[in-house]
Amino acid sequence: MLSKVAVKRTAPPHAAVRPLDIVVLGLSITSSWGNGHATTYRALLKALQRRGHKVLFLERNVPWYAENRDLPQAEYCQIALYNDLTELERLYARPVRDADLVIVGSYVPEGVAVGEWVMGQAQGATAFYDIDTPVTLAKLERGDTEYVTRKLIGAYDLYLTFTGGPTLDLLEDHYGARCARPLYCSVDPDLYFPEQQALRWDLGYMGTYSPDRQPGVEELLLRPAHIDRTQRFVVAGPGYPQTVQWPEAVERIDHLPPSQHRAFYNAQRFTLNLTRADMKVTGYAPSVRLFEAAACATPIISDDWPGLESFFTFGQEILVAHSAADVHRHLQEIDHTERQAIGARARAKVLHCHTAAHRAKEVEHYVEEICR
Repeated sequence: MLSKVAVKRTAPPHAAVRPLDIVVLGLSITSSWGNGHATTYRALLKALQRRGHKVLFLERNVPWYAENRDLPQAEYCQIALYNDLTELERLYARPVRDADLVIVGSYVPEGVAVGEWVMGQAQGATAFYDIDTPVTLAKLERGDTEYVTRKLIGAYDLYLTFTGGPTLDLLEDHYGARCARPLYCSVDPDLYFPEQQALRWDLGYMGTYSPDRQPGVEELLLRPAHIDRTQRFVVAGPGYPQTVQWPEAVERIDHLPPSQHRAFYNAQRFTLNLTRADMKVTGYAPSVRLFEAAACATPIISDDWPGLESFFTFGQEILVAHSAADVHRHLQEIDHTERQAIGARARAKVLHCHTAAHRAKEVEHYVEEICR
């Protein structure tokens, strides 16, 4: 069993650590319906297994995911469902106790109770994987402790976060995290790559409805659809209210399973990236859709937020839009050759820095840090 001690941040080395026994308690890996967690876990755990690690994923069995499961089992990890905390404690205390690393994810149902139970059981390293850090911190400031508390933040050996930049210092200095490290989302290049197919849409967007993201949908997609009705648009994702007025040029797709994401990106001339309000304020929080689209070499038009330029070079690897006029200009003025060049440069950046294999190596390094 690994002993635990916190140390300072350093850059990940290239050498792999010994095989680890890892238990992950996450929101969902079996269903991608209405969440971005599943695709993140799938890519990361597949990469960890390829590097020799053994992973057990524990997921709360809830009806909304049970009705929309697109990965009931996986070749690269063991998946087990539990119905409540009593069943979790009864069936999985030993795997948690014996693991080298136990990771509890954000938005896990009854996440505080789950985290406290893990603290009482785990003998190896413990980590909180926050796929929603800006939302998490905003909730804590409101006194909302849906899935983590300040006390729990300080109890975990490692705080893995989708958000980098100044938030890392904030987590340690203000919220008491022992060791805050970035673990951005990533892409599985086996699943996302360019394909030759007919272009169905000039601009598309994929995302579950969110009230704080909807103004971006209205300004950066629906308004351009009104400005130029010769262009073809698409919005894919569940939860949009019936009150939304969709222009005739906008096609609606309620839900796309991950198996159809690659085809969706490859059928667009450009794809739109929109960011939730809390994440725009915090910055340094790229969404998995950014890396998926880039891996398909589909040029991205994105809203702007602090730190975006640290992931993609503006004008070369990504296009930024602040208004409908910006989107309209990109659609009208960028020719086929330049569009392909932007997509190719973005794909090269992702393959060099943002694949699931990169994230698996980072996990190894961070575990070495806290257990050295």
